[in-house]
Amino acid sequence: MDDMDEVKIIEIKKSVFADNEKDADALRDELKRKGVYLLNLMSAPGSGKTSTLIQLLNRIKDKVRVAVMEADIDSDVDAVKIKEKTGVPSIQLHTGGMCHLDAEMTRQGLDNLNLDEVDLVVLENVGNLVCPAEFDTGATCNAMILSVSEGDDKPLKYPLMFTVCDLVIINKMDVVPYFDFDLERCKKYIHLRNSQAQIIPISAKTGFGLDHLADWLLKQLP
Repeated sequence: MDDMDEVKIIEIKKSVFADNEKDADALRDELKRKGVYLLNLMSAPGSGKTSTLIQLLNRIKDKVRVAVMEADIDSDVDAVKIKEKTGVPSIQLHTGGMCHLDAEMTRQGLDNLNLDEVDLVVLENVGNLVCPAEFDTGATCNAMILSVSEGDDKPLKYPLMFTVCDLVIINKMDVVPYFDFDLERCKKYIHLRNSQAQIIPISAKTGFGLDHLADWLLKQLP
């Protein structure tokens, strides 16, 4: 027998995804029993995730008990900024060089929060339009921010991200006049990927649309 015939082949990627899906489902069920809503917020770097989150938190922090988990490859810049600008409890998760969070990483972060005193946890995922979309974190809701400066064709170029998201926030509407960005065309592309996706245009700089976003989120909570 040829030695090559004796080599055992293991489909690692498939196994990793399958195991993560089980962990994610278990975490989602656990959070549901505790009455905790986990929002997984994704985007490319520079889309305005943290700026949007600061605006959103300042609109809801007196209406709901909320905490934030900031995920990044390194540094604690965003977690510090959230605490300084909103006063909302925030912890930093370092991924050790990985470009995403999975369900087990998310659970480790949640273990450092007192979930008995929290109704909503916002997970600000690593800035990336590919890896974070591939791994289920166990979140109740997946959301992503698309900025006007990125272009209205991003749903065509990164289909999985828009397919897995329940909510698409279109940020930087204040600079639409300076970019070749067609809002209606972008909405069409998003709904090609996910016909059920909620789309909310905003400007984290001017505050446009933020009240609508806050109202939408509060209505989702148990």
